[in-house]
Amino acid sequence: MVKKEFQAESKRLLDLMINSIYTHKEIFLRELISNASDAIDKMYYKALTDDAVKFDKDNYYIKITLDKDNRILRVIDTGIGMTREELEDNLGTIAKSGSFDFKKDNELKDGFEIIGQFGVGFYSAFMVADTVTVLSKAFGSTEAYKWESQGADGYTIEPWEKDTVGTEVILKIKEDTEDEKYSEFLDEYRIKGIIKKYSDFIRYPIKMDVTVRKLKEGSKDEYEDRVEEQVINSMVPIWRKNKNELTDEDYNNFYSEKHYGFDKPVKHIHISADGVVSYKAILFIPERIPFDYYTKEYEKGLELYANGVLIMNKCPELLPDYFSFVKGMVDSEDLSLNISREMLQHDRQLQLIAKNIKTKIKNELLDLQKTDREKYEKFYNSFGRQLKFGVYNEFGSNKEFLQDLLMFYSSKEKKLVTLDEYVSRMPAEQKYIYYATGDSVERIEKLPQAELVAEKGYEILYLTEDIDEFVLKVLMSYKDKEFKSVSGGDLGIEDKADEKEAEADSEENKKLFEAMKNILAGKVKDVRASKRLRSHPVCLTNEGEISIEMEKVLNSLPSGGNVKADKVLEINTNHEVFQALKEARDKDEQALNLYTNLLYNQALLIEGLPVQDPVEFANDICKLMVK
Repeated sequence: MVKKEFQAESKRLLDLMINSIYTHKEIFLRELISNASDAIDKMYYKALTDDAVKFDKDNYYIKITLDKDNRILRVIDTGIGMTREELEDNLGTIAKSGSFDFKKDNELKDGFEIIGQFGVGFYSAFMVADTVTVLSKAFGSTEAYKWESQGADGYTIEPWEKDTVGTEVILKIKEDTEDEKYSEFLDEYRIKGIIKKYSDFIRYPIKMDVTVRKLKEGSKDEYEDRVEEQVINSMVPIWRKNKNELTDEDYNNFYSEKHYGFDKPVKHIHISADGVVSYKAILFIPERIPFDYYTKEYEKGLELYANGVLIMNKCPELLPDYFSFVKGMVDSEDLSLNISREMLQHDRQLQLIAKNIKTKIKNELLDLQKTDREKYEKFYNSFGRQLKFGVYNEFGSNKEFLQDLLMFYSSKEKKLVTLDEYVSRMPAEQKYIYYATGDSVERIEKLPQAELVAEKGYEILYLTEDIDEFVLKVLMSYKDKEFKSVSGGDLGIEDKADEKEAEADSEENKKLFEAMKNILAGKVKDVRASKRLRSHPVCLTNEGEISIEMEKVLNSLPSGGNVKADKVLEINTNHEVFQALKEARDKDEQALNLYTNLLYNQALLIEGLPVQDPVEFANDICKLMVK
């Protein structure tokens, strides 16, 4: 028999396809099953358009058989089959797709889609097989044909005997090598796993003879191995069902079955979109943070399906980094099975899907925030940090998109509140959104810097995470209200009388403050009378963009360097301590030195900053005790 050569530079194309397009050899089975599904779809379509053709669903299936001894794997379908010409056209020319032509020439009805498009998937079989044989009998034909190939050298076609309409693909699996164990593709459990992974939602039954252990007939404790035919795939995916048919339990079971997490999701999102791009999606917002979430091993992304066939386990292009915690899947009829990761990055359809998904997630989170605050807070405690990162990252380009999802602890409400809730409660005369930073709510509540703001009755947001202040610096304002730290130089609420008094005190005690500033040279930028302190003797404030809290955070980073905030030591001139300072200036220079250092170290401790010389500080306290 004369061997025919492949067309279209197929030798090089076949080599390229096997070695480059597919990274996992197991993909071959997905491709062959998808082709088989297409063949049955074509039969279904024929029944829709031709009244003489009846489609009895029970007669249409895909069958996988394994013959370990002879190293044979078969994929059998009861679809439309192929004529000699179709075998020539579809299998004799690589990158020629019968499915693509079928889609182009026919308007599909009843929601059925043909999966295959590029015509290269079939040749993935050569990754695992030495010889590929195709036996096919077309619907309406009395003749059958055998197509056979050992790879890029070419193929043969000859008449064959076949009783039933449909196609049988026979793979002679390669022998094992040191690097590759091809025998795995003859293992029953491995093949079942591949089917479940990639083809679980093919709409026709995928049958397979499976070995099961059962009680011997008439016995109570004696077992035997039996071979029985089983349907391996689920067929109808949950995302193709109507939402009103599904319960929370159905979604939770799906979440568990897909191994998205061991927790229960806080919320599920079921999307069915038609328009410029058509897709279905089920997304989950987890309750708890995965153990590896903040490690480099964590991979974001959604499962990506093309018409029910898995093409990618994790598609990162579908989720922005700030929503990387979202789990789930997307199924689109507008994507190709053979699309590569590089192609996905530039695929317009995928970009549109990603944009729609991003907006949908945000809206659903806002809805959860309003309708079930307890659940939202549970979610926020796990993933709020990631949302804040999204605000801060990419130079704040996403800040307006994400700002309404943020929450901070409120001094008045004693719980987490949104920025919108804070602003809605602001008195008419209040110009700024005030915040205070610290390691914990308990520590912030004791900050002396907050005394004046609290006295005015204004709400204060407590920032307890190291990223919080950076986020507010990026936001700058919310609904035209600027953010202002209670530790900032100017609070914008000081009474004119207090300001004048502080200025008068500063002028009157100018020499004292100058002397203290000299004692603390290099440690503080200035020493001045405080306008904000009421009961506390001293505090540290800052001037400029770098706050004291930001200094702590930046210096804790490996690449932080020696970042310094411009610190100002503020003294309460109405406190008894100030009288001791004045007396020391007039009478005892050593005492002034001692008091100044003690007050400075006291202010550091209040801020949660380390005392530079703890031994000296301890000795200073002892000096004070024996004075």
